[in-house]
Amino acid sequence: MHLDEWLASREGVAHTSEIYAAGFSRHAVDTAVARGRAQRVRRSWIALQPGDDELLAAVTAGGRLTCVSAARRLGLWAPAHDVRHVAVAAGAGTTRGTDIRVHWSRGPAPVHRRQTIDPLINVLHHVARCQEPAVALAIWESALNRRLIGAEVLERVAWQGARARRLAGVASSLSDSGLETEFLLLMRSIGVVVRQQVQLDGRRVDALIGRRLVVQLDGFAHHSDPASRRRDIEADARLRLRGYTVLRFDYHQVFFMPDLVADIVRASIAQRLHIDG
Repeated sequence: MHLDEWLASREGVAHTSEIYAAGFSRHAVDTAVARGRAQRVRRSWIALQPGDDELLAAVTAGGRLTCVSAARRLGLWAPAHDVRHVAVAAGAGTTRGTDIRVHWSRGPAPVHRRQTIDPLINVLHHVARCQEPAVALAIWESALNRRLIGAEVLERVAWQGARARRLAGVASSLSDSGLETEFLLLMRSIGVVVRQQVQLDGRRVDALIGRRLVVQLDGFAHHSDPASRRRDIEADARLRLRGYTVLRFDYHQVFFMPDLVADIVRASIAQRLHIDG
């Protein structure tokens, strides 16, 4: 195997100590560079030529890709971004560059100092600190949805910072029971009486306000189960034909947009939809 082929199997960049440990000589490295198949990056780092711009930026900065930059590479949903997010060890010195966003904090998971991409747990840690709550939740949700990590793991990690702990709490409450509890507490805070798990039209509804206002709550599973979603649409239609008003909220709205949920419920009650349907 040629050096450039080996580098391609290693994300396209590696430290010379790893290269020599794999059996390549200094002469092989010099030859690959001379022939334009590889390039020297920083001290003791060799990369393919042409190289991966994001990884080269991380190595040049003395760190590794993290946050939304690493999230995309791990196959997670992530917003478009114009800068490279790089985790740098404390004491690594000043990192310059207008297209670099440096993350100085350490994540909960150990990582080798020569690793070029953060492990998933550290990626989620940096996402929680860096991104707006709605964006961070979407990325964490993507990791759950792709089964790259479990909610029970998220719950047990010793997260650093209130934002990550809040997201882990939401992730561990994505079941219907946790979501219903959060909704019930929200309704109590605005003085609305709710009856839970009432039997209507042959199936239970999550919440009933008054006689005619039904509230259904979509947990995490609804996002990955089209068949369940179709059944919910049919059930909502049947309830409307029987004179009920049906409001449906998902976990993101309940946990991160409670004012919106409260305002919609208040407006529904003000229109007597809980009485007249």
